[in-house]
Amino acid sequence: MFFTYLRRELRRRRKAALVVASGLALGIALVIVVNSVSSGMGKAQDKVLQSLYGLGTDMTVTKAATASASSSQQPRFQFDANNNDDSKTQSSDRVMVQGFTTLASTTVTKVAGQKGVSDAVGGLSLNVVKVDGQFTRGQFQQNQGSGTGGGNRQGGGTGAPQGEVTGGGANFNINAYTVYGTDVTKPALGPLTSSKITSGRTFTTSETNAKVVVADSAYAKEKKLKVGSTVTIKSVKYKVIGIATATSGDAAANLYIPLTQAQTLSGDKNKVTTIYVKATDSKQISAVKKTITSNVSGTTVTTSADLADTVSGSLSTASSLATSVGKWLSIAVLIAAFLVAGLLTSSAVSRRVREFGTLKALGWKSGRVTRQVVGEAIVNGLVGGVLGIALGLAGAYVVTAISPTLSASLGNSAGGGARAGGPGGGGFGGPGRQAAAKTLDVALTAPVNATTIGLAVGLAVAGGLIAGAFGGWRASRLRPADALRRVE
Repeated sequence: MFFTYLRRELRRRRKAALVVASGLALGIALVIVVNSVSSGMGKAQDKVLQSLYGLGTDMTVTKAATASASSSQQPRFQFDANNNDDSKTQSSDRVMVQGFTTLASTTVTKVAGQKGVSDAVGGLSLNVVKVDGQFTRGQFQQNQGSGTGGGNRQGGGTGAPQGEVTGGGANFNINAYTVYGTDVTKPALGPLTSSKITSGRTFTTSETNAKVVVADSAYAKEKKLKVGSTVTIKSVKYKVIGIATATSGDAAANLYIPLTQAQTLSGDKNKVTTIYVKATDSKQISAVKKTITSNVSGTTVTTSADLADTVSGSLSTASSLATSVGKWLSIAVLIAAFLVAGLLTSSAVSRRVREFGTLKALGWKSGRVTRQVVGEAIVNGLVGGVLGIALGLAGAYVVTAISPTLSASLGNSAGGGARAGGPGGGGFGGPGRQAAAKTLDVALTAPVNATTIGLAVGLAVAGGLIAGAFGGWRASRLRPADALRRVE
């Protein structure tokens, strides 16, 4: 009887039911779109941050660069001048640590032993300035009429030949690039995890001191490098074994070599610039940061949350809007939809006074009448939920299909700094990156997960219950006498 009466009433009052369901559908659809866009913002920001610190890294430990640099750190080049007929090309490399003051390799072990740390690995960021070209000695050309003859000695002449230096000069090129020394024994951590090997292979755990190199794809394209090519750094030849492409944004360095080789090139034996840390529990990162800061003095610990504060641009603006304005707007629309559904249901009960009064006169209890009204409202809510989910999925699909591009400007994190001789500074896990802010473009998507769908269903049921509560309360107060007074 309950379902039969329910079906008949909904069919008879389908216009009113559709109005109530549409109001709920609008609110639910807006909630789905806002939640999916917010999720997309989070993934876009995670993608930007992963381009800096790499997959699997929770925080980095560094030491800020000193304010002044010694003369030994300044880029100095020495060349011998060639004769005019000598076309020999000369070359000189200057390899410098960049970005941060070096830490002893023992610090890596100390950090790894802290409570809450799952693993830690060190890396050494280098800046290489290469100067090569021809440096030719000038030739002295004696003027005509000048010489050492006696006639020239009169009048206080010096007798020295008179003339000028002609020819000579320099024709050279300057090539600056970054090299990152990575610990090949722990490939799951470090700067190379923010890139994907697209050609060749990565390092093996046995190549701790091998003369091999992995090149960033953009740099390899610029220098026409491929797997099997040779790269010379400070007269040492390295074989290219792989090409890596950054998953998003810029690569951590132009070239990656084993850590021991990087330490040898720069003369910084048993030194690192950055320690990459993985926590045992991602929910305890703040506690681990506090522990490391307290127990490892003189260091700066940077987490992804710290770096997220430096992200600005349209991505940051859109994320703020989705988080604040978007959520509050969806909540306001949802509350309005619930109120409208409740008022419409209550109004419908007022128009059905004669019907409910007659049912009570025939023996229906107030509870049965209330259940009937609540049942109709819940069905309206479920219908609104289905419509809302359909509209929300359509809205999320449109956002993903359009995939608007958002820009993310990344500034320096604390502790970054430029060192003499090249760009340095501050990214989380990326001392090899430029100190100045850079802009990355990311595509926005709107993924819808099961949690969002479950939230929509819950809101639909809640909307039906709220509307049914309004109508049921009104229906329970009706008396059979009210129906008799309205009989014509």
